[in-house]
Amino acid sequence: MHETFVEKDTFLYRVARVLSFLAFHTLFPVRYHGKENLKDVNAPYVIIANHVHAMDPFICAYPVKHQQCYFLGKKELGKNRFVRFLMDHLHCILVDRHHADMEAMRACMKAMKMNKVLVIFPEGTRHHEGQMEHIESGTGLIVMRSKVPMIPMYIDRPLKLFRKVNVYIGKPIEYEDILSNGINTASCEALNDRMRDTFREIIRKTEEGNKKIA
Repeated sequence: MHETFVEKDTFLYRVARVLSFLAFHTLFPVRYHGKENLKDVNAPYVIIANHVHAMDPFICAYPVKHQQCYFLGKKELGKNRFVRFLMDHLHCILVDRHHADMEAMRACMKAMKMNKVLVIFPEGTRHHEGQMEHIESGTGLIVMRSKVPMIPMYIDRPLKLFRKVNVYIGKPIEYEDILSNGINTASCEALNDRMRDTFREIIRKTEEGNKKIA
């Protein structure tokens, strides 16, 4: 078992949810679109999102009301003992982004078996432009091995004091046709392409909607 895997809610995780409620309704307003797409799917499932701000994990977890969320984070975050403690108690699974990390993979599979929600930022790092171009290969592998629904979540801008952030939650990304070809490098790349196309479509519709409002 992954040494940082916590099976139950921690006190720090519960505090984070309360602070998220206060922050996202006051100083850092966040508006969610498409929350019904989360209501229509049961855990376990995977949320994939673009990464534009350090607070994105809390933004992604907040609308998930009745299941625990676990997060994939870069291994470098665990170098500091205090930060490692925080990561452990906020349900973060630290992963080596550049090498096969079987320990982290086992932790992800365990989370899925325990009906958790796994939040992944497939680009592996923050990109302020919001596009999802480079996707780490491990994302598709985790999704196809666990065979769970995959929900896209697009964050339109970084958090900023008193500026509204819009979060668009899409319908589950279908991938059964890709999975039927087996789990291999080609299928992982095909799934990555589908993720990119999904986010491009969400961004396109978002921009069209904003133009109509303007």
